[in-house]
This record gives sequence, structure tokens and C-alpha cells, in this order.
Amino acid sequence: MITDLSLQNLPDADQRLDALFQAFDDLLFILDHEGTILDYRARDTMQLYVGPAQFMRRKMQDVLPADVGKKFENALYNLHEQNKVNQIEYSLPIPRGGTGWYEARLVRLENGQVAAFVRDITRYKESEARNKHQFDQLAALRSIDRAITSGVDLNLTLTVVLEHVRTELNMDAASILLLNPHTQQLEFAAEVGFTTPALRHTRLRRGEGYAGLAIVSGETVYIANLRNASNVDTFRSPAFSRENFVVYYAVPLIVKGQTLGVLEIFHRTPMQREPDSMNFMNMLADQAAIAIENAMLVKNLQTTHMELNATYDATIEGWARALQLRDQETEIHTRRVTEMTVRLARQLGVADGELLHMRRGAILHDIGKVAIPDSILHKPGPLTDGEWRLMRQHPLIAVELLEPVPYLIPALGIPRSHHEHWDGSGYPHGLRGEEIPLEARIFALADVYDALTSDRPYRPAWTLEQTLEYLRSEAGKYFDPGLLPGFIEMLRSPQEGEN
Repeated sequence: MITDLSLQNLPDADQRLDALFQAFDDLLFILDHEGTILDYRARDTMQLYVGPAQFMRRKMQDVLPADVGKKFENALYNLHEQNKVNQIEYSLPIPRGGTGWYEARLVRLENGQVAAFVRDITRYKESEARNKHQFDQLAALRSIDRAITSGVDLNLTLTVVLEHVRTELNMDAASILLLNPHTQQLEFAAEVGFTTPALRHTRLRRGEGYAGLAIVSGETVYIANLRNASNVDTFRSPAFSRENFVVYYAVPLIVKGQTLGVLEIFHRTPMQREPDSMNFMNMLADQAAIAIENAMLVKNLQTTHMELNATYDATIEGWARALQLRDQETEIHTRRVTEMTVRLARQLGVADGELLHMRRGAILHDIGKVAIPDSILHKPGPLTDGEWRLMRQHPLIAVELLEPVPYLIPALGIPRSHHEHWDGSGYPHGLRGEEIPLEARIFALADVYDALTSDRPYRPAWTLEQTLEYLRSEAGKYFDPGLLPGFIEMLRSPQEGEN
């Protein structure tokens, strides 16, 4: 028999185990069935939470803090119940300060004991936390980007910015002061995290207070301790002292060389200025400035648009009033018919944008009559056939007058087609049924209803029932029969604000 002498010198199991624990940082604890520590292996005793004298022959769950001990107790229970490796993560305070993170794997041995392998995973957890922090920062910037691109209103933009500033910089409170371009004063615009209304009446001139200094210098103003600061902010109300702020930043909000305001950040306990946090604070301020500029542009455009629309509508009403004076049609009749038209359209689900065009069309429904001679328009007796032919041109004249005005093109349906009849007997084109625009069909009902229920020089107003009877009799001929039930329901239903 030949013996390989090299095999006789192989290390035994204990030697191999010692070699493994010299190569790696893992700790090994041998536990009994209930978790009592029977033995351990460690490359460096500095790795241990407490010294061997404090843990040997004691239960692991009693040696460790209560929350971690509970995790070990549950892991032991699951190990015995399921007979498979159990893994837990936990954190412990470390002597040099801070927190250490550990991963423990519990393995059941053949003799009923338990091996607990403990690995220090602090590096990985810190890396994971850094990655999450960076991801959260990117998400915050992305959220502000969405505020920039979505054209949200200014107040919502400021709220989005401040919430991210407070959360991502781990600060207690933040506010934004906007620079009024007319008065050149910083004025309160928004806040988050305050317990008093101390800042809501802020008005600062350039150079006044810390925020005013930030505007003048174009640089961030940092106060490590507001209580010891020599330059006292004169705009702070007595309530401000109750906030108990210590740390303060005033970051100018500048975009394209234009200063829009100041971002103020407050914290109630001392804290170190970390370069990463300061860099991110400046990034947030830059994004905030862009978001604010965009929201202000949108707001200005909206204001201009509203003013332009108001000018348009004033012009339209002026035209209509001039026609009413000439045609001896009462202004109140036009107003009532317009409101009824819009009300029924809204009940039918017409979009708000379309309602604006319908309102304009209803106001201008007879604008074409400006070209009809007074001899025809005010003739006391019946019109001749030739006069009727000319009178029936007024819808086409309205189109000629209004079509060159781009913003009135969507409003042409009523002026052009409000004399068309459901059965095709109307004018100027003899349209039939749904060939007639919906707004014109609605207007026709409202116009005839208001005319019949109003006093005229040649007859008293009809009662509601008389009028409804007439409308029913003309449904399918003069009027769209599908609109009549909704119109009657609308008439019998009180408007908002009515009892």
C-alpha cells in the first residue's frame, strides 16, 4: 500500500475554520437550541458588540438591544420550525460613533445547535443610502422640472419647490420671497414648516435684512446661529422669535441674470455645512428660479389672454348694443336668450371652451341686420317679397362681417344658422335636422321662448303653459324635438342661487 505523505499534513477542521475567519471579517457564534452563546470565533475582538465576558453563556437575544434581540428570537423560532437557513438584518451603535449594520445567517447543526454567521454590511448599507439619497435628489429635481414644463400656476410651483427643499435638505422650514418688479421690494410668496405667521407680511428693500443682502450680493447668506447674529432682521415680527430657529440660509433666485427673489431656509438645531448638501441646495435654487420664471410667464400670458378676451367681449357687446338701439330690440332680451342658450348647452355637456363661442354667437346673432335699410327694419306693416328676400340675407351678411375676425370664426354657428328649421323650411341655406349646428338649434328654442313670454306692443306675454304648448306643436318642424325635453326640464329647474 502506497501512502501519500502530503495528505498526512492536511489541516484539521478547526485549523481550516480559523483560516477562514482570518481571511474574512465574519463573526461566528455557536448557540444552543434557545440561543445561549456557547462559543464564538472572531478575527478581531473589536468587532464584537460587547466583550466575551458579557455574552458567553447568555442568550443572544438578551445580550443585544431589545429590538435586535427580538429579531434573533423570531429567527431562531423560524429556523426550528422550517429547518432552513434564516437571515436577518439589524443595526447597532458602534463605539467610535455612528451606526453599524449587520447581516446574520442562522444555520441549524446536526447536533441541534445553531451556527450564527454575522457579517458587517455597513459599507453596503451606506452605499445604498447614498444611492437612495442621490435618487431622491434627482426625483426632486425631476418634480420641479415637471412644474416647469407643465405650466402649473405660480402658487403650486412654489409649494412643490418648498416641499422638496425642506425634505431633501432635511430642514425644518423654508419660505420664498419674490422681488416685486414695480416696488423693487421682496415680498412674501409662500412658506412651509412654520408654526407662526411671522413672515407673511414681509416687505424688504434691497440690502435690508439677510434676504435683502442676498439680493444685493447675488451670493448665499449663511447664519450659523441666528441668536448670536449681529445683523438683526428688522422685518421679523415678535412672533418670529417663538420659531426658535438657529441655522439660516438666504439663497438668491437668479435666472438669466435676473433676480426673481430669495429662497430662505431655516433649521431649529445646529448642523454642519456639508459640501454635498450645499451643492444640492444651489441646484434646487437654480431649478426653483427657472420654475418660478416659467410660472410667472404663464401667469402673465394668462392675464394678457384674459384682458384680451375681456376687450373682445366688450367690443362684441358694444356692437350688439348699437344694433339693439337701431333695431329697437331690448338688450335684456338678448342677455336672457344668451344665458338660456349657454345654460342648456352646459346641461347637454358642451365643453367650457365651446360655451364661450356660443355666448359670443348668441350676443351677435342679428349683427347682419346692420346692413338692412331702416325702411325695411322698421316697417310697421307686412314686408313685400323683395323686402323679405333682403331681410333673409342678414345671416349671410353676419358671416361676411364676422368671418374676417379670426377669434369670431368659431362663433359663426348661431349668427349664420339661427333661422334654419328642423324640417328644412328655414333660411338662408334650408338646412335640415342635424345639418343645423347644435348651438343654432339651442338658440332657436331660447329665442322663441323668450319672445313669446315677453310683453310686446302688439300683444301681452304668453303664459308658460301656452308657450310650452306652442313649442311642443312646433317640435319636429321648427325645433329639434330631441332638445325640447331638456329645455323644458331646464325651465322648470331653479338656477343656482335661486330658492
